[in-house]
Parts: sequence; structure tokens; C-alpha cells
Amino acid sequence: GRFSEKQDDFFFSFNASFRFDVRLAEVDVIGSMAYARALSRTRIFNEAELQKVEAGLEQLLQKIRKEPEWVEESLRAGYEDVHSFVEMELTKLVSDLGKRLHTGRSRNDQVATDLRLYLRDAIDRTIEGLLSLQDSLLNQAEANTHAILPGYTHMQKAQPVLFSHYLLSFFEMLTRDIARLKDCRKRVNIMPLGSGALAGNSLNVDRQALAKDLGFDGITANSLDATSDRDFAIEFLSVASISMMHLSRLSEDLILYCSDEFKFVRMGDQVSTGSSLMPQKKNPDALELIRGKTGRSYGNLMTLLTVMKGLPSCYNKDMQEDKESLFDSIDTWQISLKVMKLVMD
Repeated sequence: GRFSEKQDDFFFSFNASFRFDVRLAEVDVIGSMAYARALSRTRIFNEAELQKVEAGLEQLLQKIRKEPEWVEESLRAGYEDVHSFVEMELTKLVSDLGKRLHTGRSRNDQVATDLRLYLRDAIDRTIEGLLSLQDSLLNQAEANTHAILPGYTHMQKAQPVLFSHYLLSFFEMLTRDIARLKDCRKRVNIMPLGSGALAGNSLNVDRQALAKDLGFDGITANSLDATSDRDFAIEFLSVASISMMHLSRLSEDLILYCSDEFKFVRMGDQVSTGSSLMPQKKNPDALELIRGKTGRSYGNLMTLLTVMKGLPSCYNKDMQEDKESLFDSIDTWQISLKVMKLVMD
């Protein structure tokens, strides 16, 4: 091999990504199932071998889904990343057929595919959260059709407006968020698998059939771009930041409106906290945290933009830094939508 000395243990820990890319395990297995079928069409696997590999992958998938404690233990087993974890665990089940599955496939096109599969599902879940919050806004608007409050410009009283009209202004913002997410999903749902490390796949893998198998709308056109493109992740982070800005604006309004100085609304006890010193306090912590987490979402967007801005063409290890920012923004956005729904309900 190329190396004559053992890798430094501290560097291995620094270089490894399994502690955070473990959440790609399920989609990595799903992608591997489809790739195994693609390899069988090129006769890398015969029918019996394919069935054995598929059965092993299905067993692994169910274990990942049903045994989180096993996955947690695996984090301490010394795997470098989610791809080596899946390959080595599969190899335990199906012997060297597990290693053969990597034929013609690079971790570069593999992780790009995993990210798109994971993000596609995350977009669908986030749209559900946005729609659910819209339902809550509609319910509150319908329950308060005659309530009037001052409308403000420059934070000065301007004209009276219906409270329902005010709430529906945020309904419109969420409608735009949903539209942006659906548009983003179109660019996410393009398959890079089969691009290899950078120069494509020489095994005549049918990428169109592979894309159809995985539910992608199409395939990437250029292998150099496909393995190093993170535009889709940056676009998602931008949409997330815009939507979190909308939630933050709603939070800011309600924080003011529930104060003694305004007294337009009352926060439910279920989403408020008290003071350890001042018993009269009822703090709108749910809204303050949403407002605070918006800055976190902005930071994740700037992180990935900064990571990508100076990279030469093709894949670079810097791109490993895409995942923590992306995962954190997905989690932050989805939990903020759930908490805001609790507030509105």
C-alpha cells in the first residue's frame, strides 16, 4: 500500500466523521441496496449473490431502525465514517460480498447521494411542520375574528387591524417558505451516484435505472461537479434561515404583546417559565428561544458558504464540514416549528 506507518490515533479521531454522519446510516443502506441491484445488472453480482447482499442490507437496515442502543455502541467501535460502518457490518453478515459492493463506487459520490436522500426526507418532514403551524394560525384567526388590536409602523400605533388579519400575515410568510422548500427539493432530488471519485463509473452502470430505483427525478450531468456540489445544502440552509426569520419576527411580536405594557395576548402556562427570585414573573421562554435559535441558523448558513468559497474543483475533505451545520439547521427549524405550534395552540 501507499502507507508504511500506522495512522496517529489522535489524527484518526480528528479525521473521523462517524459521530455525526451516523444519522446517514439508514439512507446509506438504502442507497447501497439500489447500487447492489445496479451492479447485478452489470454482472458484478449474480442473482444468488445479489439476494444474499440484499438480505444482509435489509437485516442491517432493520437493526439500525430498531436497535438505537446498538448504533450508539457502534459509535465507540472505531469506525471512520458511516460508509465504513455499513460496509464492515455488512461484511460480517455476507463475507467478502460486502466489500465487493463498493466496486466502482467512491465515498465521494456515495456521501453526496446520502446527503440528498436524507435532505429530501427532511424537506418533506419540514413541509409537514410548516403546514401544521399554518393550521394553528388559521384556527386562532377563526377563533378571534372580531378581535381588534393596534397596527404599528415604526413601532408607533398606526391603524386598527383585526387580530385574524395579523395572524394571517404570518400564514402568508409560511406559504412562501413552503414554496421555496418545494423548489429547493427539485434540485436536491438529482442523483450523483455513479460519478465515482470525480471521473465517473467505468462499469457501465445504468444511472437512469439507479436514479429511478432511489426515487430521484434525474441524474447529474457532470461527474466533477456532482461529487463536489453542495449548492443544494446551501440553498436549504438559506430557506431555513428565511423561515426562521419569520418565526423570529412572530416571536418578537408575541413577546411584546404578552408583556404588561401591551397585554394583547396571554402565553399559556405550558410554554412559559417562572423566576427563581420573582414569583410574579411569567417568562415567554419558548418564543425567546426560537428568536435566539434564528441566529444559530444564520451561523450554519455562513459556515457552509465560508467552507465552500475557496475550494478548488472536485471533492475536498473540507466538505466533511457540511453535515453538522446542515443537520443542526434541520433539527433547529423542525423543533422551532413544533414549539411555535404549541404556543399558537
